[in-house]
Amino acid sequence: MSSAQQVRRRQQYLEELAAASLGALSGQAGWAYRGRRLSRHAQALPLRTPHLRLEEDDCTLDNYRAVSDAIALRLLHTNEALHLAARPALPETRLIYDLLEQLRVEALVDPDMPGVKENLARRFTDWCLAFYHAGLTETSSGILIYSVIQSCWSRLMACAVIHETEDYIETTRASFYQALGADMAGLRRTRFDQAAYQQHALSISLWLEQELAESLEEQDGEEEDDSDARQRFALFLENEDEEASLLEEQAASPLPSHRRGAPEELLPYQVFTTAYDRELEPARRMRAALLDEYRQALDTRLAEQKINVRRLARQLARHFSSPQREGWHFGEEEGIIDGRRLSQVISSPAERRVFQRERWVPEASAQISFLIDCSGSMKVHGEAVAMLIEILTRALDMAGVPTEVLGFTTGAWNGGRALKDWRRAGKPARPGRLNEVQYLIFKPASLAWRRARRHFGALLKADLYREGVDGEAVQWACSRLADHASAGPTGAPAKEGARRLLVVISDGSPCDSATNTANDEQYLDSHLKQVVAQQTRSGRQAILGLGVGLDLSAYYPNQLIIDLERTLDNALADEIVHHMALACRHQGKKK
Repeated sequence: MSSAQQVRRRQQYLEELAAASLGALSGQAGWAYRGRRLSRHAQALPLRTPHLRLEEDDCTLDNYRAVSDAIALRLLHTNEALHLAARPALPETRLIYDLLEQLRVEALVDPDMPGVKENLARRFTDWCLAFYHAGLTETSSGILIYSVIQSCWSRLMACAVIHETEDYIETTRASFYQALGADMAGLRRTRFDQAAYQQHALSISLWLEQELAESLEEQDGEEEDDSDARQRFALFLENEDEEASLLEEQAASPLPSHRRGAPEELLPYQVFTTAYDRELEPARRMRAALLDEYRQALDTRLAEQKINVRRLARQLARHFSSPQREGWHFGEEEGIIDGRRLSQVISSPAERRVFQRERWVPEASAQISFLIDCSGSMKVHGEAVAMLIEILTRALDMAGVPTEVLGFTTGAWNGGRALKDWRRAGKPARPGRLNEVQYLIFKPASLAWRRARRHFGALLKADLYREGVDGEAVQWACSRLADHASAGPTGAPAKEGARRLLVVISDGSPCDSATNTANDEQYLDSHLKQVVAQQTRSGRQAILGLGVGLDLSAYYPNQLIIDLERTLDNALADEIVHHMALACRHQGKKK
């Protein structure tokens, strides 16, 4: 595994731990990191305070845990409506105001939770020192902001300022003591009363805003240099409140955001033409000799893998089967008395095998579909994906769980015939999807693994991989999964409560150059997020994203980063099975 993939896997592990910790502390379920941002039920939570921001390559458990603890305290102790009602409009003032509120809730940590208190203090101290060592305190604005924050934190926590910078900020602290002394003293005194506290916090924020404005007026020509600290300090926000609102809006609405042109408006996802869309079986469109050659190459590579398929099948059976009553065990030494054997008690008093017990056998109670991204970037992973699918479908077949293997690509690069039709029509604005999609069926649910394994060789065909329209493909796969589940894999009615799981194997975001050029660049991305959110909320099936070396949490709430550059082994298989079971643990209970 490459170092970059190791970092991503480590981050995913820490994010899962941090989300679980946040849920436990706050008493609210549904927390997860999506695209490196903390979200609950697909709605992003704005951090608002810079010391809670994690770097892209941060893999420290202490930092993740500190962020979880801080957010949990905010959820428990902050009245959001009250906080937003008095929130200043200017970014710099708002930033200080938000930071003071976050420090207030961190000062309310339970004395019986010393670990949480230590995590929060360490995180804040590390951020302050990073701010100092980055040179942001070398200007008058920077040292003023830093000194005010340090002083407020010291008063709230009833502790000394950071020792390393204590002498450095002493003069600045003395300069604003008369103006802010009363408000700073009031911070700790009113920390249990949010309404009273925010009056002091607002007063400090507004005073700081006025001082910074006067400082810039005095500097004139040096304004740009002196304001650098403020700009870099406030850069963290990056309009995260607006981004969070947009994400919530997208999650609540079936219409994707369309930001090209003015005025902005919400438009339904649309397709310019479906005349060239196809649903086909790639194996039937290949020469038999070529398919056999690919199949032989797969068999050779599979022999080198290190996965115990029978062991994997037993694991899958435990997760995706439920006990079903099937008659009785007779001649048992305990259980329910078998009336037909009572005569033996008289004729053979020593005979004890006169009981019967119910016989229960495991029976598959799930339907699983695999959807493979066959876009151009997945071409290099074709063989590895084929081996992974082969192993999983074989194990699921042994466990009695019906499976379906699907794929999606486009019929051409850069739009093909659909783009030509659009040009002939005069290039109308906002045409929607501009390509001819191809939906691929490698193994239908009604076909057993042994009969379908030859078809997996088609995944090695290089010209199969073009571009990808993920959102529509997920919709198509979910509709097939629902149809097969309602009818059963062999045409019989499906068992009540049977779980359904769609596993998407992809290496990134949707990509279709013609569609992206004629529409918003986020057009396909937004649609995929909409589809996954809607399908997940419906409860008809669970969805798991397997990211080939990439984090897919921006699209799939349930996701796992997998490394297909190494030999497949039991550890990877166990991890995939665990996440498959986790994704649909409660799906069967939903109506």
